[in-house]
Amino acid sequence: MKLKKAIYIVIGCIGVGLGAVGAVLPFLPAFPFLLVAAICFGKSSQRLDSWFKGTKLYKKNLETYVRGQGMTWAAKLRVLTMITILMVIGAIIMYVQNVPIPAMCVLAVVWLFHIVYFVFFVKKYNPNEKLMTGEEILEEKMHEIEDRQAHE
Repeated sequence: MKLKKAIYIVIGCIGVGLGAVGAVLPFLPAFPFLLVAAICFGKSSQRLDSWFKGTKLYKKNLETYVRGQGMTWAAKLRVLTMITILMVIGAIIMYVQNVPIPAMCVLAVVWLFHIVYFVFFVKKYNPNEKLMTGEEILEEKMHEIEDRQAHE
């Protein structure tokens, strides 16, 4: 059990390091590395998890997504730009290496999937939207049930 915890901590630290570099360098995305760090710290250490969630890096890049509020358009564009650049580099390398066209089509499908996912399925974060507590959600659902029962 301790080995598993140590592995999560090491991977989490690597994720934070690469995420920090990605926050500064435009060609390296911060989001996926910080997401890995959040998952690893959450599974390994309450102390590290609390520390990480208190950092500016987490709050700026990941907090709204993890809370289910989505991502700002700016964050989506950063991620999609990086994905597109990396896919173009991959396509160029595949072309230079004479990789068959069907393999390049797979790369194009993966790229397209990312575009569709981030544009249509990742919720757009609205900073003016109030985040409901669990109690408020439960209360709202109870009112919906009462309204349905009243109309039946």
